[in-house]
Formats: sequence, structure tokens, C-alpha cells
Amino acid sequence: MNNYLIPANSKKSQLILGFFNAVDLILFGSGVGITLILLLTIQSTDVVVMMLILAPALITGFLVMPVPNYHNVLQFIVNVYTFFTERRRYYWRGWCYNVEEENQ
Repeated sequence: MNNYLIPANSKKSQLILGFFNAVDLILFGSGVGITLILLLTIQSTDVVVMMLILAPALITGFLVMPVPNYHNVLQFIVNVYTFFTERRRYYWRGWCYNVEEENQ
């Protein structure tokens, strides 16, 4: 018998807490760290300044937020970028392609 069934969520087991990889946690940690440093050094009651101080944590949190069918928003942005910047003209080399025709 020896039939092995691979679970559908086997990729999730490679992620930390099922959602993040090491790069995501480093990115989010650096954003939160910068925000904490800014909160401790800049004393302000202005709403605009406080939003700018909180921006690193908010932006990195948005980038590592899980999205359906993708690992996270950052991976989705990378996939969209590579789709639009990579070569999009495909050359046929199927089973009926004759290599000798190319040499002549």
C-alpha cells in the first residue's frame, strides 16, 4: 500500500507561526524598532507628526500581513513587479518544433 498523502497546508509548516518567514519578522521588527525609537525621541502632540512617527510600523505591518493565495502583501508586490518587468514574449519550443529549422 505505502500511499503517502501530502497535506494541502504543508507549506505553512515551514513558516513561523504559520504566517511569517525570517525575512518578514526582521522587516516588521525593524519597522517597530524604528517606530519605538522615534516615539521615545520625538515629543509631539500633533496628529500629522504622530502618523509620520507610526508610519514605519504601519507600513511594515501592511507588507507582512497575510493575503489569501499569497504568503503576504510583500510577496504579492514582488510577483506583480516581476510579471510586468520580465520578458513577456514567449518562443515556441514544443514537441513539434524542429531544431534543424533554426540552424538554416
